Formats: sequence, structure tokens, C-alpha cells
Amino acid sequence: MDGNDSTLDEDALVAAENLISLGSEMRQVRKARLLTLKDVAAATGISVSHLSAIERSATSPSIEVVHKIATALDIDPDWFFARRPGSGPMERAYVVRKRNRRDLNRLYREDKTQIGLSDELLSSSIAGQILMGIAEYEPHSERPGHTIYQHAGEQHGFILEGKLELQLENEFITLQEGDSFSFPTEIIHNARNRTDKPARLIWAIAPIVIPKDVVVGAQTVRKDQTNQQGEGGSA
Repeated sequence: MDGNDSTLDEDALVAAENLISLGSEMRQVRKARLLTLKDVAAATGISVSHLSAIERSATSPSIEVVHKIATALDIDPDWFFARRPGSGPMERAYVVRKRNRRDLNRLYREDKTQIGLSDELLSSSIAGQILMGIAEYEPHSERPGHTIYQHAGEQHGFILEGKLELQLENEFITLQEGDSFSFPTEIIHNARNRTDKPARLIWAIAPIVIPKDVVVGAQTVRKDQTNQQGEGGSA
């Protein structure tokens, strides 16, 4: 390799190591929640400059600070410390082993019984432009009291197993193993499993938006003001 190749390799290694840092994990969640540094500063009492330094890995936060930031982001602090095994920084940053998939239900702050499905992250992080996951709907499951979530972007899916009823606006479509879909997420959408067997699908969504608040059309509703919750990765 020539000198330029070496420089590119070093830059790539630095980028990979930075991606899996504590500060980067915090920044990823903050952006997915559609929050600014000022928003987090107001919620935690920590200065914007200190939060920025943490996100840039220029300083290491105390456990107390980690918990304050986690509370402001409405997430379990354990999310920031994902298991990333691998022999090198590239593998640790960009490869997800099946046994180490991250539980997206923890990011939604809703367990399987609340939203009717279990969701796991297939993407190596939530830092990019596209989020990919694998969801499993239990038999006869759907989100109770579900306010259908809308935002600018697009969603794609591929049915691995079972049947799902996909709602797009007022139209209900039955999807079976091997079927796929894609649609703009401005369309009102939802999915249900009305059968006696589990249904599984791989899904992808862009951009990455997992807010603390429910956004329906032009309205924003605080989670603590309603039982109707609609954010999440899969339809």
C-alpha cells in the first residue's frame, strides 16, 4: 500500500473506534430522539460544552452524569454499553453477531407485552441514515391503543415467516412469507398478526427517528400524557 492508502486505513480505524465510544452512543440516541444538546442540557443541568465534550469523547462522564443523560434521553443506561466482541476495531464497530443483537424494545421503553412485538437491531449502530431490524409479532398481537406514527421518510420490509396484516391509510393488506413492501412513512401505517402463529419480518427505515414524544401528523404528544404510543422501527 502507498502512503495514501495507509492514511485512509488509519482514518477508517479511528472512525470505527469512535463509533463505539460511550460519547458516540449517547449522541446516536440524542439524534434519534430529535433532541439538541440544549434540550439535554436543560433536562440534566449539565452545560452544553460539557455534554459536547462527552459526545466527542474528550472527557469521561461520571456514573451520575451517565444516569442523568440516560434519564433525559428516556433510555436504560445499559444501552450505552453494548457488547461488541471482535478481534479488531472494524469487526467490533460494524459486525453484529446473532447472540449480540441489541433489544430495540429497550430503546422504545416498551416491552413485548405492551407493543405486541419484539424488535432487535440488525444494524451495527443507530448512527447512520438507515436503521435495519428484525421483528417478531406474537400470535394475535397488535399495539393496544396504538396511535399510528407518521414522519417523513421511508420504510421497507420482507416477511420471513407467517402472515401480517399491513395497514396503509384505510387499506388492509395481507402479507405472507416471501412478500415485501416499501412505502413513504408519511402514510398512516400499522401492522398486526391476526393468526395463531408468530410472524417475523426484516425491516429497514430511514431516516432514523425514535423520539421521546409521539408525533402524529402535525401534533406532538408527550408519552406521559397518553397511553397511545406509536414510535418504533417496524410498522
